[in-house]
Amino acid sequence: MNYYHVGKIVNTHGIRGEVKVMVTTDFPEDRFQVGKQLVILKGNIPVEVTIQQARAHKGMELLKFKEYDNINDVQAFRDCYLAVPEEAQGELAEGEYYYHQIIGLVVETTAGQALGTIKEILAPGANDVWVVQRPGQKDLLLPVIDDVVKDVDLAAGVVTVELMEGLE
Repeated sequence: MNYYHVGKIVNTHGIRGEVKVMVTTDFPEDRFQVGKQLVILKGNIPVEVTIQQARAHKGMELLKFKEYDNINDVQAFRDCYLAVPEEAQGELAEGEYYYHQIIGLVVETTAGQALGTIKEILAPGANDVWVVQRPGQKDLLLPVIDDVVKDVDLAAGVVTVELMEGLE
């Protein structure tokens, strides 16, 4: 089964089994609702959990799972990822993509010049930035804006871009 990360457990919080989660999803209000089920990826073993309590705290999410009641129970989950199964992903609007759909796509210019492959996505603020790994060159940082990204063809595995002055 394919799982997609929605957060990373970075520490415990208090003694009643809460964990601090660094959020990596664009939909935290949906993913971390009371009653929602998640999977903790502990090595190769998925551990299913149900959210009993959730609250924002200092840029993180504090979660309490119904199955665990004290710090000793959740200590082993530190540095593990929280995930959802593939079928739990919702439909996105046209022009919106999940990170896993974009990473690995080939990038080429509108003139047909191959630039490289998207290896990572950064989210520094106003817009995402796609990190393009180029053979024999340093990585290219592409801002995900309409002036640069002209077409995303998931079926062909190709992103067509128009490089603005100063990007190379």
